[in-house]
Amino acid sequence: MDKEVDGILVAAHELKAPLAVLRQLALSFGEMNAGGEHIRTEMVSVSERAIKQVNDLVKIRRLEDGLFSMEPVAVREVCDAVSHELRYLFRYNYRDLHIKYTNKSRLVTANRDLLYSVVYNFLLNAMHYSDDGARAELVVQDAADKVKVTIRDYGPTLPIDIWREIKRGWIEKPTSIAMRPGSSGLGLYIASRFSRYMHADVGAVRHRDGTSFYVKLPISKQASLFE
Repeated sequence: MDKEVDGILVAAHELKAPLAVLRQLALSFGEMNAGGEHIRTEMVSVSERAIKQVNDLVKIRRLEDGLFSMEPVAVREVCDAVSHELRYLFRYNYRDLHIKYTNKSRLVTANRDLLYSVVYNFLLNAMHYSDDGARAELVVQDAADKVKVTIRDYGPTLPIDIWREIKRGWIEKPTSIAMRPGSSGLGLYIASRFSRYMHADVGAVRHRDGTSFYVKLPISKQASLFE
């Protein structure tokens, strides 16, 4: 593993405790007026998202240990859980999330925790990088012997060099994206690493008005069909 990346992962591990304390402090405040309650909710939301990404970075250090087993996973249930968790954040940032399921295959072969993180990070990117008032789209569909999960945003298109890295299926380290202000590239890095571990195909499609990120997962041999 790259020494720079390894340093980032070590630092992430050290951040877990103070972030957890920040979340607990926000929850410990007494009664507040509407404005104060709004601030508290935002503090909890921000700290929880930070803790989640720190946990994802810690997981990356453990991938080489082979601790994440593959099993049949209900892909719609994972997408439902992620979208439910992020619904407040989308509303707070004046973004809409449109969800469309057309897949007949119910189960994919994956690790549920890692797949959750992939969808979570792609959706978080879509929320951050879509223009104000725009929507993000989550689509799950069949793709031959795989199920394809696509997250589409409407904002600055992805730079060609980052697109090429994603096309190779491997992002070496988090890279900030100049055309997307505030981007650290962390979410794409996490999604790339977890997808590779699950032997899933990850990619991106560049549009004039945004980018579609996707992950293709093999259909489980135990997959059942919707009536």
